[in-house]
Amino acid sequence: MHRRIIVPGALGAALLMLAIPASAAAHSPGAPGIGDPYYPAYGNGGYDVSHYDLRLKYQPTTDRLEGTATILARTTADLSRFNLDLLLDVGEVRVNGAKASFTTSGEQELEITPRKPLDKGAPLTVVVRYSGVPSSKQAFGFTSWHRTPDGGIAANEPEAAAWWFPSNDHPLDKATYDVSVQVPDGTQAISNGTLQSTSSRLGWTRWNWRSDQPQATYLTTLAVGRFDLTTGTTEGGIPVVNAYSRDLGANDGAARASVERTGEVADWLSGYFGPYPFNALGGYVPNTTTGYALETQTRPFYSPRQFANGSNVSVVVHELAHQWYGDLVSVRGWKDIWINEGFARYAQWLWSEHEGEGTAQELADYTYASHPADDAFWTVKPGDPGPENQFDGAVYDRGALAVQVLRNEIGDDAFFTVLKGWPAKYAHGNASVADFQRYAEEVSGKPLAALFDAWLFQPSKPDAPAESARSLSKAPAAPVQPRSWRKIAATNDVHEH
Repeated sequence: MHRRIIVPGALGAALLMLAIPASAAAHSPGAPGIGDPYYPAYGNGGYDVSHYDLRLKYQPTTDRLEGTATILARTTADLSRFNLDLLLDVGEVRVNGAKASFTTSGEQELEITPRKPLDKGAPLTVVVRYSGVPSSKQAFGFTSWHRTPDGGIAANEPEAAAWWFPSNDHPLDKATYDVSVQVPDGTQAISNGTLQSTSSRLGWTRWNWRSDQPQATYLTTLAVGRFDLTTGTTEGGIPVVNAYSRDLGANDGAARASVERTGEVADWLSGYFGPYPFNALGGYVPNTTTGYALETQTRPFYSPRQFANGSNVSVVVHELAHQWYGDLVSVRGWKDIWINEGFARYAQWLWSEHEGEGTAQELADYTYASHPADDAFWTVKPGDPGPENQFDGAVYDRGALAVQVLRNEIGDDAFFTVLKGWPAKYAHGNASVADFQRYAEEVSGKPLAALFDAWLFQPSKPDAPAESARSLSKAPAAPVQPRSWRKIAATNDVHEH
């Protein structure tokens, strides 16, 4: 007979293992990042959010924000704890109704430990009470909350949410939203989607906005200030709400002359990309010193600087094209940014054709000829530019050039089928450059690996293709600058995030 000798330390460990249910022992912390190699700390692992309910109170004079966020989610792993992304100060957290302990770590991590471990596949309700001054917070050396003379705005890419609500801050985890904001009477609160109601009491007005279709966190926006709101309807019946700060000064007329064409532009884009994908539309122009524009879902953000030289419909075309390419279909990872920016820039080229100011081919010829082989422009790879070049001008211009080369290679019939079919195939989801290549090959019946590699992934100037009569090799040695070129170039601030 063999006897197993258990020393006291081992005996204690054995008894402890017997005391812990096997299911509880298997639970582990959710990852502090969702797994994006460009931004390892963005997003979180272990759960999937379906809805955010945000009830906020904001005082413009002090920039103080108070909020209660109710997050509906489902676990995707057995969790002993999980993270949210938030920069403001937390007063209380409840998980499935019970108080939970919490701490902070890293740049923006809120670590939550529920009273009981969470089983995989279980519904999850998280309530976070929080407050703070968003403009006083920085992460990774910058802020995505911008003070204005009469309030503040949250709008930035690839992140903005952590400055005003707790979230799983990555495009892979889309959700629906109810955003309810209490502000002093005479002040407006602008967000995404449809305005459900407003009500006033004791000197405060509450604005209730709803986004009932999946929306990425960085595409969720908040703007508080004194705005002039205009309303209308597109030919397709989509309600339009636009908002302009009342102190835009000399830029006011040009801003309105551009953004008020939102409905017209959306109807025009639907001819290329398919029906407008959401139930609300508009744009807003706050009095901010930032230079960029952003495709915040259903209601893009525009800096006043976009209109410093007069009306700029081209930037409206760019941001509205993103409603299909970037918002309806979002990146799988941030390296897939070409699908957003290359096609939004190409939409500007199509608008140039529409306006009779230069065809897409003429713009492609000019772009190609404008950058000699030793130009650093060609060292940026639009298909995987790296986080340092994610919003480099080459991602936009070389990216659009690649789109035109694809058009020449597969022909207009297949090309425009791809333009319209892609948003439908991946609607409300996420996709990669590799997914797009496969889809274009399926539609066209042509192998496209060499084309995608040369135009999106090689850090050098590709040879001008000679496959078609419309190819770049047929262009004059020194193409004439299309009339729309300066207008399109004037929108380049859109990528100065």
